[in-house]
Amino acid sequence: MRRCMRPAIVAVAALLAVVVRAQSIDPQTLGPKVGERVPDFSLPDQQGVTRSLRSTFGPKGAVLVFFRSADW
Repeated sequence: MRRCMRPAIVAVAALLAVVVRAQSIDPQTLGPKVGERVPDFSLPDQQGVTRSLRSTFGPKGAVLVFFRSADW
């Protein structure tokens, strides 16, 4: 087998493994449940500034909304 084909075959095999694993996961068991407290985490905002969950709390707390995209 030619050397240039090996990386392509490895990439296809890795992609296939990811797809098979993703199909076996029940999405209902993923993520926090309604009313459950989540650990503090940090993510960059639209301007690239890292913000933590705790930094977004107001006087009444915060509400997290997770939206699953149709193309995931």
